[in-house]
Amino acid sequence: MGWAEIGVILVVAMLVFGPERLPDLAKQAGGFVRTVRQMAENAKDDLGREIGQDLSGLQLRDLDPREAVRRTFLDEPSGRTPLTAAVTSAPRSLRPGERPPFDAEAT
Repeated sequence: MGWAEIGVILVVAMLVFGPERLPDLAKQAGGFVRTVRQMAENAKDDLGREIGQDLSGLQLRDLDPREAVRRTFLDEPSGRTPLTAAVTSAPRSLRPGERPPFDAEAT
């Protein structure tokens, strides 16, 4: 949302609720946001205690599956591109006289 949308919402709220009730509604909305944030922090702390790991750096955005996929496949710290990151190493050619690998469980 940009400033124009926020301005339109404020003008509509002013017309619907009136200038005398608007500060009380803003105070209630702020209290609601504060309560939801506190509940999220408490849930994160409870989860950290239950699984025994330090989750102090965990953000709610980190729990989004799309974010996990993006970090896994698109962010390559070694500087490789995502397409070459899937290939760990190119198969090497056998030397003369070298026997190919054999997997008894594969046949």
